[in-house]
Amino acid sequence: MSLNFDPNPGVLQQLDPYFPDFKAECIIVDKVYASCQQRECFDEIAVQLPDDGCLKLLSITFSPGVIVPGSLTITPIPNRPNFSRVRFRISIGFTVRLLNKDTCVVVEIPGQLPDIQKDIILFMPQARDEFSLQIVIETASMVLAEPQIADGFLIFPVGVFIIIKVVGRVQLLIPAFGFCPEPPECEEFSPEDICIEFEAAPFPEFFPRQLEDIPYDELF
Repeated sequence: MSLNFDPNPGVLQQLDPYFPDFKAECIIVDKVYASCQQRECFDEIAVQLPDDGCLKLLSITFSPGVIVPGSLTITPIPNRPNFSRVRFRISIGFTVRLLNKDTCVVVEIPGQLPDIQKDIILFMPQARDEFSLQIVIETASMVLAEPQIADGFLIFPVGVFIIIKVVGRVQLLIPAFGFCPEPPECEEFSPEDICIEFEAAPFPEFFPRQLEDIPYDELF
């Protein structure tokens, strides 16, 4: 629904000189009511390696962290209205890719970081029974040092950045300029024709140059 009036003159009217086509729109979005960040460090993650041939490490990739099903517990704090104690476990998977130098076969070994236990306090405002607030997490995991191979194990340290959010789905009024413009035409993929460059190339010299055609500085 488009609104042609200014719902907040103190803020929105400042846009009028610069954006004369400005309107306001109601949208439904996930609003972040609260968020916090934490870090976790694992000094040593060990992955058992297969014992068939000489192996070369190609990569270690991590999956997004997820809250372990059934581990989330939210408890209101009696002496702190609108705040709750939130407890849950985070699970993060990873994949180790190795190259068997003897067979030239890529080997993938799935793994799992130890579960990360969280017990924190978050702002969770009181709401009607039908309105639900969700706990959402984002993770960024990285290898902190060069992996080492010892006694048939690949050993490496891992650091994990964690963002924890309290999210609720709401209706918001925002500045808008209407729908997005029509997108451009897609670019079709076509393999490069090597003959096109050849057709435009100049003819080479078919015969060697004569002595009188060679500059003096190229002779000595």
